[in-house]
Amino acid sequence: MSYFKNKVVWITGASSGIGEALAIALSGAGAMVILSSRRYEELERVRKACTNKGNAKILTLDLLDTASLAAKTAEAIAAFGHIDIMVHNGGISQRSTVADTSMQVQRRVMEVDYFSYVELTNHLLPHFLKQGSGCFVVISSVMGKIGTPMRSAYAAAKHALHGFFDCLRAEVYSKNIQVTVLTPGYIRTNVTVNALKGDGSALKEVGENIAKGLPADKAAQQIMRAIETGKPEAYIGKNGQENMALLVQRFAPRMLMKMARKFVPK
Repeated sequence: MSYFKNKVVWITGASSGIGEALAIALSGAGAMVILSSRRYEELERVRKACTNKGNAKILTLDLLDTASLAAKTAEAIAAFGHIDIMVHNGGISQRSTVADTSMQVQRRVMEVDYFSYVELTNHLLPHFLKQGSGCFVVISSVMGKIGTPMRSAYAAAKHALHGFFDCLRAEVYSKNIQVTVLTPGYIRTNVTVNALKGDGSALKEVGENIAKGLPADKAAQQIMRAIETGKPEAYIGKNGQENMALLVQRFAPRMLMKMARKFVPK
Protein backbone atom coordinates (compact mmCIF):
# COMPACT_ATOMS: atom_id res chain seq x y z
CA MET A 1 0.00 0.00 0.00
CA SER A 2 1.21 3.50 -0.85
CA TYR A 3 2.41 5.57 2.10
CA PHE A 4 0.17 8.39 0.89
CA LYS A 5 -3.04 6.39 0.42
CA ASN A 6 -5.95 8.15 2.15
CA LYS A 7 -3.69 10.86 3.56
CA VAL A 8 -5.01 14.41 3.26
CA VAL A 9 -2.45 16.79 1.75
CA TRP A 10 -2.92 20.56 1.48
CA ILE A 11 -0.72 22.11 -1.23
CA THR A 12 -0.26 25.83 -1.76
CA GLY A 13 0.97 27.04 -5.14
CA ALA A 14 -0.82 24.04 -6.67
CA SER A 15 -1.77 25.70 -9.97
CA SER A 16 1.59 25.21 -11.69
CA GLY A 17 5.14 23.91 -11.45
CA ILE A 18 6.15 21.77 -8.50
CA GLY A 19 2.78 22.19 -6.79
CA GLU A 20 0.85 20.97 -9.81
CA ALA A 21 3.16 18.01 -10.39
CA LEU A 22 3.06 17.06 -6.72
CA ALA A 23 -0.75 17.24 -6.60
CA ILE A 24 -1.08 14.91 -9.60
CA ALA A 25 1.53 12.49 -8.25
CA LEU A 26 -0.01 12.39 -4.78
CA SER A 27 -3.47 11.83 -6.22
CA GLY A 28 -2.06 8.94 -8.21
CA ALA A 29 -0.65 7.51 -4.98
CA GLY A 30 -4.09 7.54 -3.36
CA ALA A 31 -3.92 10.79 -1.41
CA MET A 32 -6.76 13.24 -0.95
CA VAL A 33 -5.49 16.66 -2.04
CA ILE A 34 -6.53 20.23 -1.32
CA LEU A 35 -5.36 22.51 -4.12
CA SER A 36 -4.66 26.15 -3.30
CA SER A 37 -3.51 29.19 -5.25
CA ARG A 38 -5.11 32.41 -6.44
CA ARG A 39 -6.19 31.13 -9.88
CA TYR A 40 -9.36 29.03 -9.76
CA GLU A 41 -9.29 28.17 -13.47
CA GLU A 42 -5.78 26.76 -13.25
CA LEU A 43 -6.62 24.83 -10.10
CA GLU A 44 -9.60 23.32 -11.90
CA ARG A 45 -7.29 22.25 -14.71
CA VAL A 46 -5.01 20.54 -12.17
CA ARG A 47 -7.96 18.94 -10.41
CA LYS A 48 -9.14 17.40 -13.69
CA ALA A 49 -5.64 15.94 -14.20
CA CYS A 50 -5.77 14.18 -10.82
CA THR A 51 -6.41 10.43 -10.78
CA ASN A 52 -9.37 10.68 -8.41
CA LYS A 53 -11.10 14.00 -9.06
CA GLY A 54 -13.54 13.37 -6.22
CA ASN A 55 -10.64 13.37 -3.77
CA ALA A 56 -9.19 16.63 -5.10
CA LYS A 57 -10.76 19.81 -3.77
CA ILE A 58 -10.09 23.43 -4.64
CA LEU A 59 -9.52 26.14 -2.06
CA THR A 60 -8.52 29.46 -3.60
CA LEU A 61 -5.95 31.31 -1.52
CA ASP A 62 -3.99 34.55 -1.76
CA LEU A 63 -0.88 34.33 0.41
CA LEU A 64 -0.70 38.13 0.60
CA ASP A 65 -4.21 38.34 2.07
CA THR A 66 -3.06 37.60 5.62
CA ALA A 67 -6.43 38.48 7.13
CA SER A 68 -8.00 35.53 5.31
CA LEU A 69 -5.50 32.83 6.27
CA ALA A 70 -7.11 31.75 9.55
CA ALA A 71 -10.46 31.19 7.86
CA LYS A 72 -8.81 29.48 4.88
CA THR A 73 -7.04 27.08 7.24
CA ALA A 74 -10.37 26.21 8.86
CA GLU A 75 -11.87 25.59 5.40
CA ALA A 76 -8.94 23.35 4.48
CA ILE A 77 -9.40 21.24 7.63
CA ALA A 78 -13.14 21.00 6.97
CA ALA A 79 -12.63 19.83 3.37
CA PHE A 80 -11.91 16.23 4.44
CA GLY A 81 -12.27 16.54 8.21
CA HIS A 82 -8.55 16.70 8.95
CA ILE A 83 -5.14 17.35 7.36
CA ASP A 84 -2.14 15.03 7.49
CA ILE A 85 0.43 16.93 5.42
CA MET A 86 0.81 20.65 4.70
CA VAL A 87 2.97 21.47 1.67
CA HIS A 88 4.15 25.08 1.74
CA ASN A 89 4.94 25.64 -1.93
CA GLY A 90 3.38 28.93 -3.05
CA GLY A 91 5.85 31.71 -3.64
CA ILE A 92 7.57 34.15 -5.92
CA SER A 93 11.17 34.71 -7.00
CA GLN A 94 13.21 37.83 -7.76
CA ARG A 95 15.96 38.82 -10.21
CA SER A 96 17.65 42.15 -9.55
CA THR A 97 20.66 43.62 -7.77
CA VAL A 98 20.31 45.00 -4.26
CA ALA A 99 20.94 48.51 -5.61
CA ASP A 100 18.08 48.14 -8.11
CA THR A 101 15.55 46.39 -5.86
CA SER A 102 12.88 48.56 -4.26
CA MET A 103 11.86 48.02 -0.66
CA GLN A 104 8.37 47.20 -1.90
CA VAL A 105 9.80 44.19 -3.76
CA GLN A 106 11.93 43.17 -0.78
CA ARG A 107 8.85 43.26 1.47
CA ARG A 108 6.55 41.55 -1.03
CA VAL A 109 8.89 38.59 -1.51
CA MET A 110 9.34 38.24 2.25
CA GLU A 111 5.57 38.42 2.84
CA VAL A 112 4.80 35.71 0.28
CA ASP A 113 7.80 33.41 0.68
CA TYR A 114 8.25 33.62 4.45
CA PHE A 115 5.52 35.30 6.51
CA SER A 116 2.64 33.49 4.77
CA TYR A 117 4.30 30.15 5.58
CA VAL A 118 4.71 31.17 9.20
CA GLU A 119 1.12 32.34 9.51
CA LEU A 120 -0.40 29.25 7.89
CA THR A 121 1.81 27.08 10.10
CA ASN A 122 0.64 28.89 13.22
CA HIS A 123 -3.01 28.39 12.21
CA LEU A 124 -2.58 24.69 11.35
CA LEU A 125 -0.26 23.69 14.19
CA PRO A 126 -3.02 23.45 16.86
CA HIS A 127 -4.84 20.96 14.60
CA PHE A 128 -1.70 18.80 14.30
CA LEU A 129 -1.11 18.97 18.04
CA LYS A 130 -4.71 17.98 18.81
CA GLN A 131 -4.67 14.97 16.48
CA GLY A 132 -1.19 13.95 17.63
CA SER A 133 0.36 13.85 14.18
CA GLY A 134 1.10 15.93 11.11
CA CYS A 135 3.77 16.91 8.66
CA PHE A 136 4.94 20.30 7.40
CA VAL A 137 6.71 20.15 4.03
CA VAL A 138 8.51 23.36 3.16
CA ILE A 139 9.66 24.11 -0.37
CA SER A 140 12.70 26.27 0.19
CA SER A 141 15.51 26.51 -2.38
CA VAL A 142 19.24 26.09 -2.79
CA MET A 143 19.11 29.86 -2.28
CA GLY A 144 17.99 29.10 1.26
CA LYS A 145 21.49 27.82 1.94
CA ILE A 146 23.71 30.02 -0.25
CA GLY A 147 23.71 33.55 -1.66
CA THR A 148 24.43 34.61 -5.23
CA PRO A 149 23.91 37.91 -7.09
CA MET A 150 20.45 39.01 -8.23
CA ARG A 151 18.60 37.01 -5.54
CA SER A 152 18.76 39.13 -2.36
CA ALA A 153 15.04 39.19 -1.50
CA TYR A 154 14.46 35.59 -2.55
CA ALA A 155 17.53 34.23 -0.73
CA ALA A 156 16.69 36.22 2.40
CA ALA A 157 13.17 34.77 2.55
CA LYS A 158 14.37 31.23 1.92
CA HIS A 159 17.14 31.54 4.52
CA ALA A 160 14.50 32.67 7.01
CA LEU A 161 12.42 29.55 6.33
CA HIS A 162 15.30 27.31 7.40
CA GLY A 163 15.72 29.15 10.68
CA PHE A 164 12.01 29.13 11.54
CA PHE A 165 11.32 25.52 10.60
CA ASP A 166 14.51 24.20 12.21
CA CYS A 167 13.25 25.72 15.46
CA LEU A 168 9.76 24.30 14.94
CA ARG A 169 11.16 20.84 14.21
CA ALA A 170 12.97 20.78 17.55
CA GLU A 171 9.87 22.00 19.40
CA VAL A 172 7.43 19.44 17.98
CA TYR A 173 9.74 16.42 17.69
CA SER A 174 8.15 14.72 20.69
CA LYS A 175 4.63 15.49 19.40
CA ASN A 176 4.84 13.15 16.38
CA ILE A 177 4.95 16.12 13.99
CA GLN A 178 7.40 15.94 11.08
CA VAL A 179 9.10 18.94 9.48
CA THR A 180 10.74 18.38 6.10
CA VAL A 181 12.53 21.32 4.47
CA LEU A 182 13.39 20.83 0.80
CA THR A 183 16.01 22.72 -1.19
CA PRO A 184 15.21 22.43 -4.90
CA GLY A 185 17.84 23.37 -7.44
CA TYR A 186 16.94 24.06 -11.05
CA ILE A 187 13.45 22.66 -11.68
CA ARG A 188 11.70 23.15 -15.02
CA THR A 189 8.94 25.57 -13.99
CA ASN A 190 7.84 29.17 -14.65
CA VAL A 191 9.70 30.48 -11.61
CA THR A 192 11.87 32.88 -13.63
CA VAL A 193 9.00 33.95 -15.90
CA ASN A 194 7.07 35.18 -12.86
CA ALA A 195 10.11 36.47 -10.94
CA LEU A 196 10.03 40.12 -9.91
CA LYS A 197 12.47 42.67 -11.23
CA GLY A 198 13.65 45.50 -9.00
CA ASP A 199 10.68 47.69 -9.89
CA GLY A 200 8.15 44.95 -9.20
CA SER A 201 7.41 44.03 -12.81
CA ALA A 202 7.64 40.42 -14.01
CA LEU A 203 10.87 39.20 -15.60
CA LYS A 204 8.98 37.21 -18.27
CA GLU A 205 12.03 35.18 -19.25
CA VAL A 206 12.81 31.49 -18.99
CA GLY A 207 16.24 31.13 -17.39
CA GLU A 208 18.68 28.93 -19.29
CA ASN A 209 19.43 26.78 -16.25
CA ILE A 210 15.73 26.44 -15.45
CA ALA A 211 14.99 25.31 -19.01
CA LYS A 212 17.57 22.55 -18.55
CA GLY A 213 16.43 21.70 -15.05
CA LEU A 214 14.79 18.61 -13.62
CA PRO A 215 11.21 18.15 -14.91
CA ALA A 216 8.63 19.00 -12.26
CA ASP A 217 7.15 15.48 -12.28
CA LYS A 218 10.59 14.03 -11.46
CA ALA A 219 10.96 16.59 -8.67
CA ALA A 220 7.58 15.50 -7.29
CA GLN A 221 8.80 11.91 -7.01
CA GLN A 222 11.92 13.04 -5.11
CA ILE A 223 9.78 15.14 -2.77
CA MET A 224 7.45 12.22 -2.05
CA ARG A 225 10.41 10.00 -1.19
CA ALA A 226 11.77 12.64 1.18
CA ILE A 227 8.41 12.89 2.95
CA GLU A 228 7.91 9.13 3.16
CA THR A 229 11.38 8.54 4.61
CA GLY A 230 10.98 11.38 7.12
CA LYS A 231 13.98 13.39 6.00
CA PRO A 232 14.42 16.63 7.94
CA GLU A 233 16.04 18.25 4.92
CA ALA A 234 16.71 17.15 1.35
CA TYR A 235 18.06 18.49 -1.93
CA ILE A 236 15.68 18.17 -4.89
CA GLY A 237 17.05 18.22 -8.41
CA LYS A 238 19.78 16.89 -10.62
CA ASN A 239 23.21 16.12 -9.18
CA GLY A 240 24.59 19.18 -10.92
CA GLN A 241 26.24 22.48 -10.07
CA GLU A 242 23.59 23.57 -7.57
CA ASN A 243 24.10 20.41 -5.50
CA MET A 244 27.84 20.96 -5.73
CA ALA A 245 27.33 24.52 -4.49
CA LEU A 246 25.69 23.17 -1.34
CA LEU A 247 28.70 20.95 -0.68
CA VAL A 248 31.14 23.80 -1.30
CA GLN A 249 29.14 26.07 1.01
CA ARG A 250 29.35 23.47 3.75
CA PHE A 251 33.02 22.58 3.51
CA ALA A 252 34.65 25.57 1.78
CA PRO A 253 32.41 28.65 2.17
CA ARG A 254 35.13 31.12 1.20
CA MET A 255 35.55 29.34 -2.12
CA LEU A 256 31.83 29.69 -2.82
CA MET A 257 32.02 33.42 -2.06
CA LYS A 258 34.72 33.77 -4.70
CA MET A 259 32.69 31.75 -7.19
CA ALA A 260 29.61 33.91 -6.60
CA ARG A 261 31.49 37.06 -7.65
CA LYS A 262 31.68 35.74 -11.21
CA PHE A 263 27.92 36.11 -11.52
CA VAL A 264 27.78 39.83 -10.68
CA PRO A 265 26.24 41.63 -13.70
CA LYS A 266 28.51 44.06 -15.49
